[in-house]
Amino acid sequence: MSETTKTGPAHQGLVDVLVIGAGVTGIYQLYRAQEEGFSAKLLEAGSGVGGTWYWNRYPQARFDSESYTYGYLFSKELWEEWEWSEHFAGQPEIERYFNYVVDRFDLRRLIDFGAKVSSVVWDETAAAWTVTTEAGTEYRARHVVAATGILSVPFVPEIPGRADFRGEQHHTGRWPKTPVDFTGKRVAQIGTGSSGVQIVPAIADDVAHLTVYQKVADWLTPLNNRPITAEEQAELKGNFESIRDTLNTSPSGFLHQITMRSGLEDTPEQRQEFYEQKWNSPGFTKLSEHYYDMTTNPTVNEEFCEFIAGKIRSIVKDPATAEKLIPKGHGYGGRRPPFGTGYYEAYNKPNVELVDINETPIVRITESGIETSEGHQEFDIIIWATGYDFGTGALNRLGVRGRQGRELKEYWADGPSTYLGVVTAGFPNFYFPGGPHGALGNNPRYSGDQVDYVMDLLVHARDHGHEVVAVTDAAEQEWTDLVNGNEAQLSFLKSSYFYGANIPGKAVKQLLNPMGRYKLQELIHESVENGFPAFEFAKAAEQEA
Repeated sequence: MSETTKTGPAHQGLVDVLVIGAGVTGIYQLYRAQEEGFSAKLLEAGSGVGGTWYWNRYPQARFDSESYTYGYLFSKELWEEWEWSEHFAGQPEIERYFNYVVDRFDLRRLIDFGAKVSSVVWDETAAAWTVTTEAGTEYRARHVVAATGILSVPFVPEIPGRADFRGEQHHTGRWPKTPVDFTGKRVAQIGTGSSGVQIVPAIADDVAHLTVYQKVADWLTPLNNRPITAEEQAELKGNFESIRDTLNTSPSGFLHQITMRSGLEDTPEQRQEFYEQKWNSPGFTKLSEHYYDMTTNPTVNEEFCEFIAGKIRSIVKDPATAEKLIPKGHGYGGRRPPFGTGYYEAYNKPNVELVDINETPIVRITESGIETSEGHQEFDIIIWATGYDFGTGALNRLGVRGRQGRELKEYWADGPSTYLGVVTAGFPNFYFPGGPHGALGNNPRYSGDQVDYVMDLLVHARDHGHEVVAVTDAAEQEWTDLVNGNEAQLSFLKSSYFYGANIPGKAVKQLLNPMGRYKLQELIHESVENGFPAFEFAKAAEQEA
């Protein structure tokens, strides 16, 4: 499903920094490397920039972080020049933004498109990496930054007969550029996560019939998107410095204000009024501006869940369908909550039906449709809204080999080991901001912290004449133990994709940083201030065989 074309000569000269991935993190990494005077190159598998927002172009794909909190903060001029049209922008606008940034800062000339990486191999003698693409092009780099993202490898479950289906099949994470025509088609959608809940209402009026196969119901609440008014645009532009400072320090990476009181401080009537306010509030404020103990206090969590369940029952006319849409076995915050527009309402349409595959399991895909335990149904299109190999998926597929030929995939077979979610022992000069063990919240904000840290580290090495940067085993172990030892701070279930539980055979291990952004920033600051004590620095000639 990747786009590959041969780029450039068969061998490229040595560059200081080679970035893999032209998403939000990779573009920022490329910008910072160039600004600091390093020679740099970026390799991108696709034919355009945007990463997740290049590949995910399904109907009504959009942010559930406020647009202006997701974009870059490194340039006041960029902030003032670009105007987001909606609080939660859609994919076409997001893709335009990243193209604007790349051209605005003259970065496109440093990007090779259609360059899907197949191997990244450390050369101990030369103290450099050899990076090879599927087309056979080789690149040499002193430092490699794998900005490959946490949601970039689509997962499709191994259901028998999938290859036999003669109609169209599309995964939300590899949606075709040519629009899919749903008019009058019989459509099956498998999966109801953050992508799936956006597609259902987007296509419900076009299809002849839509059958949605649900494995786990989630506590979906309204996104409550709307256009940004002229007054709001002026306020955003006039308050750049304060907005930037808030986003650079906020634990969630949002502009949201934490509600500093327990739910039990309010009366039951006040809580119901508060829940109504949350239902009508935008996006992630349902989590980040809720009672501070909403995810930890069973009374408050159960009450909020019952409030949402009441909303679902009031919206969905068929009681049996409504009950299927109400989650069982986890409270709000137990899984990554999706946000939608018109999702529950779509099930009131006569051509939309919901199938709970726990009650009615899929047996196989056939040439003409899907067979379940209750019979066979014919389809023209199957949509796979089945998620991703989260956190380590892309990194484990790069063919990374470090010292003594150590394979990253093998090293992480029992779960990732990292230092600050940026580096791993045995792989010198290799970095992965935005990968596993980073933080929580608005991804560009904490991955931006990590990019800045990588650049501080590389500048330090350059200023001191060091060509090799390697984290110590002890530092890696200390951070990984902190990550794994604090998982009780998270409300997420171990059955969620945040632990890799959705991927058959993958170790169920912590892929987030449960201590959050404050701890990450604190340790980054200490590391920089103390001269990077977690690292060993050397020149190429000093390397051991």
